[in-house]
Amino acid sequence: MHISEGVLSLPVLLTGGLLTLGGLYIGLRAIKEEDMPKAAILSAVFFTASLIHVNIGPSSTHLVLSGLIGLIMGWAAFPVIFLALALQGLLFGFGGMTTLGLNSFNMAAPAVLAAWLFNRSVNGRNSLLASIAGFLTGATPIILSAFLVGLSLALSGDNLRTVAWAVFLSNLPIVALEGLVCMFCVQFLRKVRPAILRPQTA
Repeated sequence: MHISEGVLSLPVLLTGGLLTLGGLYIGLRAIKEEDMPKAAILSAVFFTASLIHVNIGPSSTHLVLSGLIGLIMGWAAFPVIFLALALQGLLFGFGGMTTLGLNSFNMAAPAVLAAWLFNRSVNGRNSLLASIAGFLTGATPIILSAFLVGLSLALSGDNLRTVAWAVFLSNLPIVALEGLVCMFCVQFLRKVRPAILRPQTA
């Protein structure tokens, strides 16, 4: 779901950048020293998973795993995802540096929101409800991120509205896959290390 350079309008870019700065401020305050290795590993997981992508006009679709990152890191998902996107932009030209702020917000904000919505159910006693919540934690951020990417394009010009719809719809097939991956991860972590599923608070 990277948006390429030279596509978005300046107001959209600036808004996304400012929102990401706010998320980074809260997220960096939420990271404790002992959680730095965990943040680094998740950033590497995000970096690797989203390298396999299919280009769709000015955007792309790929495995994101943002819901799982949000579930484990909470607000710290912002710096985790920001770092991975920055490295992808610098090393491979995916997305771009001018769109880094907006791309980070489009992926990190839905991850934080999904974690906030479903964390209690994921950590509840009912294993079936926890699995359903795990699926929704993985699937929901993809739908929201696809919507935000489409909205970013649509707000950047009337000529991009058709592309915005195409980008949104093209990302929907990955929703189920993301949900399943997150669900299985939740089931596994509940058995071996349930404490890791409790995101930090700012």
